[in-house]
Amino acid sequence: MSADSSPIERVVVDTGADRYDILIGRGLLGRADIWAGLPKARQAVIVTNSTIGPLWTDALCKALAPHYAQLSTVELPDGEAHKDWSSMNRIFDHLLASTCDRKTVLFALGGGVVGDMTGFAAGCYMRGVPFVQVPTTLLAQVDSSVGGKTAINHPLGKNMIGLFYQPRRVICDLDTLATLPEREYLSGLAEVVKYGPIADAAFFDWLEAQLPALRAREPLALAHAIRRSCEIKADVVGQDEREAGLRAILNFGHTFGHAIETGLGYGEWLHGEAVGCGMLMAADLSVALGLLDPGSAQRLEALVTAAGLPTRAPDLGLSRYLELMGHDKKAEGGHIRYVLLERLGQARVTEADPRIVEQIITRRVELRAS
Repeated sequence: MSADSSPIERVVVDTGADRYDILIGRGLLGRADIWAGLPKARQAVIVTNSTIGPLWTDALCKALAPHYAQLSTVELPDGEAHKDWSSMNRIFDHLLASTCDRKTVLFALGGGVVGDMTGFAAGCYMRGVPFVQVPTTLLAQVDSSVGGKTAINHPLGKNMIGLFYQPRRVICDLDTLATLPEREYLSGLAEVVKYGPIADAAFFDWLEAQLPALRAREPLALAHAIRRSCEIKADVVGQDEREAGLRAILNFGHTFGHAIETGLGYGEWLHGEAVGCGMLMAADLSVALGLLDPGSAQRLEALVTAAGLPTRAPDLGLSRYLELMGHDKKAEGGHIRYVLLERLGQARVTEADPRIVEQIITRRVELRAS
């Protein structure tokens, strides 16, 4: 089957104010027809990084050439450690030096870091220019490219400076996943696993059965996992674009996970690795509060383990964990709020006794030494 005839999965994101398509399939990035119907402009700018750029920029440029008279590229350093103002200003410097106007379209070619920064830049430049997400990692395809969250990191907290700004389209080319290093790929599986516990028990069952196929990167399993993940996220975002309530469940595992990422130093653990461990800490807390049965928590731990993700927390010290979690965006009035499970497929946001939280952290840290 040729790339042009490969099946394309379509998921629609509709927030009320914005509506756009997520297209999922093989060989999409290099097809000129995939990029038709986007906002018309004289210029387009591809934002990528030093790892992804050499692999995919030429193909994307050729596909975009029929649609834009002038194409240019900004190549950023790779890694979470560079998701900062310095990299952001490299994008702004390029846009200004190239005399880009308010119709210029930005294309985010890369993983979550590139997507977040490009979206943030697009939302700010001339008070808003259109942008398109072209995620090349599993994590970005199932999570960060969808829903309009954009941000950069601060030394005191991850993703604390940003805005909500929706893309005009999301293109998930499965072929780009073949170039992912194994550790990066497994990191992305964490965000896939997340959707079962918070919203779809049947999908959780499917993940348990199909994890070997996903680890082997089998295209049919991947296409289903990405589509279902995007469907769940699109449904949640459509109901709560600005994270006023329901959307917070998408941060399952992230309160603990972001503390791990920030406490160790950005890039020491990958985002999905921290979220994988964070989900288990959140499940432990759910059990301790009497919300979740222990058997479900054990199933989640078995799935995270099978996905090749860390299950033991690093020892940052209790005070450091609590300090970093206090910066979480779900915190209100100085109180930390956690995404916890009532059962597989059902999540809620609630506070918890700090003494119980400390016990949960200590237990996960001590498991590492046992």
